[in-house]
Amino acid sequence: MNRPGNRVVAGVSGSLGSLTALHRAASVARVTGAALWAVLAWEPPGGDVPHRGGVCPAPRTAWRSLAVDRLTDALDTAFGSAGPGVPLERLVVYGKPGTVLLEVADQPEDLLVVGAGARGPLRRAMWPSVSRYCLARACCPVLAVPPSPLHRTFHTVHRRNTWQLPIRIEELTERR
Repeated sequence: MNRPGNRVVAGVSGSLGSLTALHRAASVARVTGAALWAVLAWEPPGGDVPHRGGVCPAPRTAWRSLAVDRLTDALDTAFGSAGPGVPLERLVVYGKPGTVLLEVADQPEDLLVVGAGARGPLRRAMWPSVSRYCLARACCPVLAVPPSPLHRTFHTVHRRNTWQLPIRIEELTERR
């Protein structure tokens, strides 16, 4: 039985961290019998600043359509055609991710699940953390899911490819 407050709300961006959080949210929803709400927040490219004078509806509709496609792709990547195995609600909402997630997960009975990716000092300075924002302001429990161990391996390989360095398989298989 899914009453309005029996929800697991997952923030989705399409990143590896958000896909890991989405899997955890689906697992919790299965165990508790809750509905899974997959929420993707979107803003126009470059943020809201260039568009404060008013946006032509055509680009805004196209950007929203791209956000819907991104959520669909993320759900397909995470669960394939089988789906998550629980009732699923898809939400694409205009706004900043932290604000949107807190507006959706607005009941004390909700559970908000967000990815808590590893972030270096430069990344923290440039982009505020959605998980920290939600942890500080939510009225419901928040589960911040750390990145998958494969996430670090992926970034190691990506960094070596970017710098055109040889990949040493021993480094990828070592436990840290």
